[in-house]
Amino acid sequence: MPEANDSPRAVPQLAVVQFKGSRKSYYHNRAGIPLALGVHCFVEADRGCDLGQVVHLGPGHERWWRVADQQGILGLASSEDLARLAEIREQEREHLAACEERVLARGLEMELVGAERQFDGRKITFYFIAEGRVDFRQLVRDLASVFRTRIELRQIGVRDEAKLVGGVGICGRELCCSTFMHDFVSVSLRMAKDQQLPLNPVKLSGLCGRLRCCLTYEHDDYRAILGRLPRLGAQVTWENRPAKVRKLDLVREEVAITLQDGDGEQVTVAAAALQWSREEPAPGPADDPVAVGASGRRRGGRRRGSRGGAA
Repeated sequence: MPEANDSPRAVPQLAVVQFKGSRKSYYHNRAGIPLALGVHCFVEADRGCDLGQVVHLGPGHERWWRVADQQGILGLASSEDLARLAEIREQEREHLAACEERVLARGLEMELVGAERQFDGRKITFYFIAEGRVDFRQLVRDLASVFRTRIELRQIGVRDEAKLVGGVGICGRELCCSTFMHDFVSVSLRMAKDQQLPLNPVKLSGLCGRLRCCLTYEHDDYRAILGRLPRLGAQVTWENRPAKVRKLDLVREEVAITLQDGDGEQVTVAAAALQWSREEPAPGPADDPVAVGASGRRRGGRRRGSRGGAA
């Protein structure tokens, strides 16, 4: 879980509670209920109460409190409540199947992803993905007449689908979004370029088909390292000898240079041993530099025959 150290509140009264599909929300423990990590508790929900598992306790970030101040912890769950929760999870499969039948009957262009029933039974939420807007008003009426409770249909994106369904990433671990992440962050191709990663869509994309969230984790560190290194193709000086930067190793902070006062010898030296002008403009594509990132693999303008696939 992220650290919660930027809140002005001194008393650890905030709890992060996780529900089905790694959905999380923030709650104020204003009643002083004795909570612990991993326990299940009742929380205030839409016109009723719901049951979830405590995954974080602490003073909380200030932005978490904007949500927590509006909803609180109601009490601890018993073994009977947990047994009832298991029954509800089984019922949700039946709810999803019933909804799929009515979606097909009405010819709606939507794909159901999951269903979640509030513990007190006062609301059922169906999650779906679709290319565009879907008029599901009549579908809601159909479902409400069947289940005799409030029905909510929530359209989600492909990243939300991956978070809800879960899975294993290219790293061999469970998806970050379905385990510890609270919110999605903006990921750009610039981050992959800064880390000198091969610009292969297969390797840079997660199960959702979008750029992997983990590209953001060390991006600030790579940006700081790049600030301490000369640019690819830049003119530098090493031991009073002119040279040109041909390759960067960001992890070791080493630079491969080609000496220009002899037979073009190439050597690898620490970046701290070089002198260069930091105002020098970036080299053009004709310089064809080569970079080495954390993976230690080479890439450059003359490379051909690259194939996709899992790393």
